[in-house]
Amino acid sequence: MIALILAKKILSLFLIMVMGAALVKTKVLKAEEGKSISVVTLYLVMPCVIISSFQVEYTREIRDGLILALIGAVAVHVILIAVTEVLGKALRWDPVEKASAIYSNAGNLIIPIVTAMLGKEWVIYTSAFLSVQLILLWSHGKMLLCGEKRIDIRKIATNVNMISILVGILLFLFRIQLPAVLQDSIDTVGSMVGPAAMIVTGMLIGNMDLKKLAAYKNLGLMVFVRLIGFPLLNILFIKFSGLASMVPAGETILLITLLATITPSASTITQMSQVYGKDADYASAINVATTLLCIVTMPLMVMLYQRVM
Repeated sequence: MIALILAKKILSLFLIMVMGAALVKTKVLKAEEGKSISVVTLYLVMPCVIISSFQVEYTREIRDGLILALIGAVAVHVILIAVTEVLGKALRWDPVEKASAIYSNAGNLIIPIVTAMLGKEWVIYTSAFLSVQLILLWSHGKMLLCGEKRIDIRKIATNVNMISILVGILLFLFRIQLPAVLQDSIDTVGSMVGPAAMIVTGMLIGNMDLKKLAAYKNLGLMVFVRLIGFPLLNILFIKFSGLASMVPAGETILLITLLATITPSASTITQMSQVYGKDADYASAINVATTLLCIVTMPLMVMLYQRVM
């Protein structure tokens, strides 16, 4: 049932992506104009989503669930980074391939997917994964792509999404509920996160010659690793780690962690590749290919998770 709901939601997001591509193909907009939507999403929509997710009643169950979600997110990222380091050396992956394999597009997709599948009350657990990924993206990911050996603490601390998470946590811990009118405004803006992200992705696809995808010899391998290999590894970890038994709703909370890891490669990697002089076209190709195929792989991975747990 959950896999079917997921498939319908992904199909819905996919159709929105097609609409974004149509805007570029029909020359209503240029692909680069999608940057404005990205800015709105990053600096307004995502903070609203994060703060809204913490506007739930404080209970011991939610607190324990957040701790489990955090443990799961850290463990999964450690495993992915370690395995990528081994595979990267053996297969001679470049920094773009390593970063694309590790980091998912959870920031744009996980919240609308969890909302549709499980309900708004479960969105709070996505904040744990997003927090861990944001920290690692701007530390490990940045060092990986630009060859730095120092972590930019300031970049992490001033990231608008990290600030939003901190604000959300404080509101949650001190049991502060926002006024109804303000909460409604935040919820309304936050509901834009999925459509906005997919429109931007569609605009990028609309400007891309899909025939060029065949020119990247490792693209098929990267798609397999991102959408099948690493998700299977995560399912095995969740199954045999025993983490799901830590709290009553542990299986569902870790399903959210799994959902975050089986999304396409992070679109942020494309943006970072542009900034740091790496192969942004290749990063974009990985993002596009995994986005197009995740409509099939994500429901399959959820079905497998439900069977083995």
